[in-house]
Amino acid sequence: MAEERRFRSASGVPITLRRRQHSASCRELAVRGPRLQLRSLSAATSAVWLAAYGLFALSENSMVLSAAIFITLIGLIIYLHFVKIDQESLLVIGSLGIQVTSSYASGKESTVFIEMGQVKDVVINEAIHMQKVIYYLCILLQDPEDPQGISEVVPLFQSSKPRLDCLIEVYKSCQEILQQRKTAPQSN
Repeated sequence: MAEERRFRSASGVPITLRRRQHSASCRELAVRGPRLQLRSLSAATSAVWLAAYGLFALSENSMVLSAAIFITLIGLIIYLHFVKIDQESLLVIGSLGIQVTSSYASGKESTVFIEMGQVKDVVINEAIHMQKVIYYLCILLQDPEDPQGISEVVPLFQSSKPRLDCLIEVYKSCQEILQQRKTAPQSN
């Protein structure tokens, strides 16, 4: 069962939250940002090449045009492969752990897996950024030496930066599975 809802990011960009429930203790939550717009990519490339042509006209050095083409292509490859994230997803499996995946515009994926034994809680935190309060979801990892302590905070959805209403949806889904995990050993 998959369900999609539209939200906005902290910067006002439209994003989509897709929730898919695989079983009672397994959910996948994916936040998809806007796709790379060909119009903006073409505008940026044209601006760089027009500036290079202007420099070429003044200096009459063809290396300026070659350098502009080369730098633009290398910059585009770096942007698509390392910067532009199309989708961030969270796969929560109550008995196993949490998998965090970032899918880049080039098709590359980056995945991190956190064992459920390390997860202390999933919380919504707030931060002040550029004179605004922004909210973000994070996983609190349990300190192995101190069961009451926190060893690390892992922020989620850093690229898409969903607003609070979207984060609440993700938070509730995660908490349902975490609560099942906490009550399961007590019922045995």
